[in-house]
Amino acid sequence: MNEQQLVEASIQIIKLNQHPRGGYVASPLFSPYSYSWLRDGTFIANAMDVKGERESAEQFYRWVHKALKDKREYVNQLIHKHEHQIWIDRSEFLGTRYHLDGRDDHSEWGHFQLDGYGAWLWGLSEHISLTGKRELLDEFRDSVELSIDYLMTFWHYPNFDCWEEYPDFVHPATLACVYGGLKAMGELMERPPLLEKAESIRSFLIEHGTSDGHFVKSIQCLNEVWQPVLPGVDASLLWLAFPFRLFSLSDPLMKKTVELIEEKLLHEGIGRYEDDRYYGGGEWILLTAWYGLVKAENGEREEAKRCLDWIVSKADSLGRLPEQVQDSLRAPEAYSEWVTKWGEPALPLLWSHAMFLVLSDKLK
Repeated sequence: MNEQQLVEASIQIIKLNQHPRGGYVASPLFSPYSYSWLRDGTFIANAMDVKGERESAEQFYRWVHKALKDKREYVNQLIHKHEHQIWIDRSEFLGTRYHLDGRDDHSEWGHFQLDGYGAWLWGLSEHISLTGKRELLDEFRDSVELSIDYLMTFWHYPNFDCWEEYPDFVHPATLACVYGGLKAMGELMERPPLLEKAESIRSFLIEHGTSDGHFVKSIQCLNEVWQPVLPGVDASLLWLAFPFRLFSLSDPLMKKTVELIEEKLLHEGIGRYEDDRYYGGGEWILLTAWYGLVKAENGEREEAKRCLDWIVSKADSLGRLPEQVQDSLRAPEAYSEWVTKWGEPALPLLWSHAMFLVLSDKLK
């Protein structure tokens, strides 16, 4: 299968796996991923926007609006607890994923993630910029405003990272999503307080989210002092450069972060982080695409094209891209443990297809 065939297959796979109400299933044949995540879904919708499939993208954003619009009173209660220093259990926060028809997910899987709420605000602003449909701000006002208030209040709370792990820490990649959403809406709606909060998050990362001249995977507040708790790198740190642009690739902190990702996580594709044991810690399609996007942003088109070709080579005969591949496992002994628990790795993963589409478009 060549690149153009995979582009066409990817668009069809995404469209076929979008619920009539708008949610994108994370992976249709992998039961643990039978939900629609705000984060994954936003990046999928953004890829559809990039490829001109604007109706699909808007249908997703309308799905998010309908899932959130009636939660204002609940968010106000959470903010009241915060303001009065009343303990909030992790289970009380808004969910990170929803059923495909928009219902809340009440499973025991970790819910409290802020990245999706920042990402969807960023994605919606991108959609409005591409389409010129500013009327969506009025139509989605209830969900947009409660998302903004939620992020403005809880941005510094420990929560699950983008891999559904490490809930007791704060994660720079998550803060990148929050920054991206607040900054995009601050500019679109001409709201200086949102821009000020975004800049304070950027300053917070410079002050507390680094170690040895690079950004770290996670940080923690101990005895009122913020410090790195997982000082290694995570490939999701690429988000700080693209698409949220907190830091340019020429910034010394960002430059060293990318260099360490290459040193520690790059084989042919990109792994998540050094101690990854999920399905043995393979190379992720979506992260390899992200690395390619960063290389393209930096003018290194040859390496970006190598990433694209590698991704194309990992599609099966039906044009399906997996979540990760097992060519170079970090913890081979853990692979069978996960297969026994959940079955074979997710295939297809819509987020993989989305990031392939964005990289393919970028290189054109």
